[in-house]
Amino acid sequence: MDKIRVGLCGLGTVGTGVVKVLESHQEQIKHKLGCEIEINKILVNDLDKPRDIVIDRSWLTNDPGELVENEAIDVIIEVMGGIEDTNQLMERAIQNKKHIVTANKDLMAVHGQKLLRLAKANHCDILYDASIAGGIPIVRTLADGLASDHIEKIMGIVNGTTNYIMTKMTDEGLPFDQVLKEAQDLGFAEADPTSDVDGLDAARKMTLLANLAFKMELNLDDVDVTGIRNVTQDDINFAESLGYTIKLIGIASMDNSKAEVSVEPTLLPKDHPLALVKNEFNAVYVHGEAVGETMFYGPGAGSLPTATAVVSDLMEVVRNIRLGISGNTYIDPQFERQLKDYNEKFSRHFIRLEVNDQAGAFQEITNVFSDQAVSFAKILQLPAEKEGTAEIVMVTHKISQEQLLKSLAELEKLTVVIRMISHYRVDGEE
Repeated sequence: MDKIRVGLCGLGTVGTGVVKVLESHQEQIKHKLGCEIEINKILVNDLDKPRDIVIDRSWLTNDPGELVENEAIDVIIEVMGGIEDTNQLMERAIQNKKHIVTANKDLMAVHGQKLLRLAKANHCDILYDASIAGGIPIVRTLADGLASDHIEKIMGIVNGTTNYIMTKMTDEGLPFDQVLKEAQDLGFAEADPTSDVDGLDAARKMTLLANLAFKMELNLDDVDVTGIRNVTQDDINFAESLGYTIKLIGIASMDNSKAEVSVEPTLLPKDHPLALVKNEFNAVYVHGEAVGETMFYGPGAGSLPTATAVVSDLMEVVRNIRLGISGNTYIDPQFERQLKDYNEKFSRHFIRLEVNDQAGAFQEITNVFSDQAVSFAKILQLPAEKEGTAEIVMVTHKISQEQLLKSLAELEKLTVVIRMISHYRVDGEE
């Protein structure tokens, strides 16, 4: 086979980047693969829309059937987004023996396992490295590079929008709403930023990473998700005074064949590698039983970084076609889906309280924690702005989620506690 023909679904930011990479790197790609890659059709909504790239008009269509039912097309590249309609289109493509390359983490988090099984049954490949962390080849690293190791934990900054916001709030002392508006103006955040700032985008990516790393079929609903909307400048300042930086971190770990996955604002030591990742950049920190600690860093989004990952996946599909081994990339999960209970999830925690500044108040609070066998690594008590009140900031030693929840519930019953201001996970310290 001297030519592979491609159907491209979507000609937005990433789709345009794919066209540019394929055109500008065509000779290099042909040299590595031994065959040419040619765009045959591009699915768009508006055939007459002005574009900042020169496109052969004959490539454009608004009829999906011209791609997924076109016998001349070998591979479908899906970069148009969406979930349910896109899923139906990809199913049609696979049933017509088309290989799939996608950058759609939403689709893969919701329907990925089903699509992968369908592809295997039809001797097709689905590759999706570009769906997580843009230009960072983390999917291929977990699937191939670290395949022989037992992955124990993954920590990652996998959403550039929230990392940009947290960087600006930390380094420049700016409020959340102002930084969000700036991120929207720069194109880092969508007009509706809900998926980013509430953690859903990161949760979808962590679902995919956990499935790969732990060889277990986990669902999006298995991820505990908390976004960054409620992180205040005071939280950041208190964390900094204790030697920490707050980031939105995706965390997945597996112990004794049981997994946990979360996305939440997390305090990291200031010198932790992830604490040093700034602005819109992403990083994924992987701990393997044999390899130890490794970190992968780079641009998490953008036209050309993501397009590079898409084209790299496309090249892998082409190699498999030429070798006659298509449809063998998916392997059934090795382990049954098992999630940790509250008494099996352990971490440290930052807790911030507003209390009545009166004799015996601190003793009542410490009694609550003593009853749950919770001890502290760090404690601060400071006068609050309102007369007669104080703020107490505590960092616990490692405790279970069950101990934390019981302690917080008992604190709410105390008359000396005015309110629970905030509490966050603390990680990155052993």
